[in-house]
Amino acid sequence: MASLNKARSSQLRKPPVESLPKAPTGIAGLDEIILGGLPQGRPTLICGGAGSGKTLFAMEFLLRGVLQFDEPGVFMAFEETEQDLAQNVRSLGFDVEDLVAKKKLAVDYVRVERSEIDETGEYDLEGLFVRLGAAIDEVGAKRVVLDTLESLFSGFSNPALLRAELRRLFRWLKDRGVTAVITGERGEGALTRQGLEEYVSDCVILLDHRVVDQVSTRRLRIVKYRGTSHGTNEYPFLIDEQGISVLPLTSVRLDHPASEERISSGVPALDAMLGGKGYFRGSSIMISGTAGTGKSSMAAHFAHATCLRGERCLLFAFEESPAQILRNMRSIGLDLQRWIAKGLLRIESSRPTLFGLEMHLVHIHKHVKHFDPQVVIIDPISNFSASDSLAQAEAMLVRLIDFLKTQGVTAMLVSLTPNTREAQGSGISSLIDTWLSLHDIEVGAEHRRVLHVLKSRGMQHSNQVREFLLTSKGITLPDAAPPGRGKKR
Repeated sequence: MASLNKARSSQLRKPPVESLPKAPTGIAGLDEIILGGLPQGRPTLICGGAGSGKTLFAMEFLLRGVLQFDEPGVFMAFEETEQDLAQNVRSLGFDVEDLVAKKKLAVDYVRVERSEIDETGEYDLEGLFVRLGAAIDEVGAKRVVLDTLESLFSGFSNPALLRAELRRLFRWLKDRGVTAVITGERGEGALTRQGLEEYVSDCVILLDHRVVDQVSTRRLRIVKYRGTSHGTNEYPFLIDEQGISVLPLTSVRLDHPASEERISSGVPALDAMLGGKGYFRGSSIMISGTAGTGKSSMAAHFAHATCLRGERCLLFAFEESPAQILRNMRSIGLDLQRWIAKGLLRIESSRPTLFGLEMHLVHIHKHVKHFDPQVVIIDPISNFSASDSLAQAEAMLVRLIDFLKTQGVTAMLVSLTPNTREAQGSGISSLIDTWLSLHDIEVGAEHRRVLHVLKSRGMQHSNQVREFLLTSKGITLPDAAPPGRGKKR
């Protein structure tokens, strides 16, 4: 009986599924979404409106193939000359002329006149195939870009002929065994102007550039990818001096590590309140309070303590310039300039309205990946809700906290709150490991700052309300706050 069950099990067992060969793009974040790269030896269609980044996407795919994966390439352009293309990507640090001279890259501009296209049925792509084939052979190309289809087929009005020629083009590229990227303009009510190309491509990627409330956001979506699984959401992406950066959405799995190591807050008395050892490394920390209660000063002490250990700290400031922060912190005895000089502290300062929320998230991801800090401080997070809805801001922060946890980075979030402490940050409170609440009270004719620990997971912590002072030597917590008749503000 056992042998019979074993035989049946063997018959029902499915053969292992061979994964589709893929060509990595080298574009930051994109290969995570498409699980390795574009389909190797097959065509991919990149479509989108004017200014969405199609040509840059295609060129970066080609150049990173040459530089990172030793795969020579051919860029055949129908709109821009070789000189224009080289100039456009020079600002990104790519030297097209040098790669062409080394026979690693071929760039060919093909001028197509619409009036010269004969649509009698005799017109075909043989001339293009000969020219493209010669360029492929010249450099031994593994990757090919055609930019754009609209220019190549601008004179076609017969859908049947257009479809036939597109099929011929894609079949020719497959027969040559090259990984091809073909760009196309987005049409009205369809992915492309003709509404046909997406049906003859193995992979279709849609780029979108939208403006909402005067804030622009670029997004990318994998519309189709034959033979493999892939992410199906819209993913924000950024174009800057280093090319394209795509932000994958947060994983639904809660499998980030939990460190037992403790690190100092930079305030010895606060460390004592946190079980005598400070925060857990890799945890998320919230400092909330009303205006003027010392939130930024508390964050600066943590940055100072991080650098004092020889670790890197990345501070995102959305209200003050770096010079203003350095000046203000000197008044409480913190010299942060020396840590900047040593390369241990970096301050990135901008207005929250500079980008949309998703672009801020891409921006933060990029700096974290590049600087590789042990600590990230964001001061304040409350400004994000002013530039977008509270629900969207909290969704963005959830993704940010999740990302930092998976990287093992200790995150400190500073939040300006109204009089009620729970009004701001409640949407992410479940993700916060340690929450410090700062506020002031009236005692007689004075205002006094006080601090207490709302929660600190995984450790014993004080439940006292402690007064704290901002002095020329930093923050001190002299004693428990007087119980008196003080009134919270």
